[in-house]
Amino acid sequence: MADVLLFHHAQGQTPGFLAFADELRAAGHTVHTPDLFDGRTFDSVEEGVAHAREIGFGKLLELGTRSADGLPPELVYAGFSLGAMPAQSLAQTRPGARGALLLHSCIPLGEFGPAWPDGVPVQIHGMDADPWFTEEDGDLDAARSLVASTDQAELFLYPGDQHLFADSSLAAYDRDAAALLTRRVLDFLADR
Repeated sequence: MADVLLFHHAQGQTPGFLAFADELRAAGHTVHTPDLFDGRTFDSVEEGVAHAREIGFGKLLELGTRSADGLPPELVYAGFSLGAMPAQSLAQTRPGARGALLLHSCIPLGEFGPAWPDGVPVQIHGMDADPWFTEEDGDLDAARSLVASTDQAELFLYPGDQHLFADSSLAAYDRDAAALLTRRVLDFLADR
């Protein structure tokens, strides 16, 4: 079973985010869920992103990186949207990573190093018409670039335009897409 460090999205540790973590735990995995927002949650992605800007993305990255201190190096790093930033950084820079799960987001490969590390498989999940994923920040382009750079990366696109479609507590939730994403994530973790 895998040991997973799972980071929340810009709306914080919502009930749907925590339910996703519990689903991974129910499958036998150990899941750590650091709270980078100190218990705060937000009603919209925009409000959460505004809060993240107040804290500073660099500070959030630092907090996320520090949350791995004291944990074993053999982790799978996972993140929902904003949480993909520390997850991807740790997967690319912390020795011993067992894999990465980038949900609803992907950061350009050069942000955390020149190449994806050998021996670290990664899955990237997003909706094919989600403006946050396909347009706003260039996540889809970053994901395609990462996939083109290594045979260890998989990109899964789901039909739809919702951003946080795997969070069952949000209006963006898509039951069918979330079920398929969860099945793929559990298959990935079973091999770690």
